[in-house]
Amino acid sequence: MTETDIWTPLEIESEGVGGDDELIGRLDDMGPGELTRVLTEEKGLVFRGFEAAPDRLDEVLGRLLPNRLAYVHGNSPRTKVGSNVYTSTEYPQEFTISMHNEMSYAHSWPARLAFYCQIQPGGGGATPVVDAALWLESLDAEVREAFAGGVRYVQNLHDGYGLGKSWQDTFETTSREEVEAFLKPTGADWEWKSDGSIRVSSVRPATTRHPVTGAEVWFNQADQWHPAGLGDDTASALAQILPEDELPQNVTFADGSPIPAGYVAQIRDRGLEHAVDVDWRTGDLLLIDNVLLAHGRRPFTGDRRILVAMSD
Repeated sequence: MTETDIWTPLEIESEGVGGDDELIGRLDDMGPGELTRVLTEEKGLVFRGFEAAPDRLDEVLGRLLPNRLAYVHGNSPRTKVGSNVYTSTEYPQEFTISMHNEMSYAHSWPARLAFYCQIQPGGGGATPVVDAALWLESLDAEVREAFAGGVRYVQNLHDGYGLGKSWQDTFETTSREEVEAFLKPTGADWEWKSDGSIRVSSVRPATTRHPVTGAEVWFNQADQWHPAGLGDDTASALAQILPEDELPQNVTFADGSPIPAGYVAQIRDRGLEHAVDVDWRTGDLLLIDNVLLAHGRRPFTGDRRILVAMSD
């Protein structure tokens, strides 16, 4: 791919009428089959200038996401604001969120995500997206080969008090039986601790293939779950509080051997290096194929409120 042939999401712009009626009409004219075809071909779609209003977001999302999913087993901090609609990851605004495919650490994941800009950022705050096949291709052969056997994710979820998310927030329930019923078919191992917390361990592949195109893509969150992905200062501070295997989340190779910090830095940096920024204006929407594209967040100033929903 040359510098003049850089991939970007397809932008679908208002024809001047604007508003929810125009957007809903355009989506109805396209129909779900054509929308799926175009999304698979383009990987990501940006809807600009329609100025979709929050009070009609459900109508729009009903067309973009046929079967909205709850964020059960999600590992990032969010607030639920509607019918399976959530705030985007609530990390401090001065930090970059590195590239990732949503819930690629889980036994199943959403096929597509929709992002809606309710309040545009004062400055910065773009959502970078990266072609996950390009991300895989960009990694050194040594790194790709090291991850061929997959990765092991470990979550230590507290009972209401502690670092990270509680198991109640993670699984959106207060019932241990419901947690176990969710985990049983996933192939995960789990252990309830005496303090009421739960430790969940899962082995997952590092790559996957798109069900339609067959493209092999980088598809794991090793760099986000590894302490080295947090930066030296944060990793050092956490190491003084907890041993690595007791952190809220941690990752190793599938056999339990440690992942070198240098691999983590390369994965994180190459993903961001090849990403394309989607800047926000109030009312914009971004629809992505969650296997073909990974996403992240740039730092921002001022207010920023992006809502996200997902579907199978």
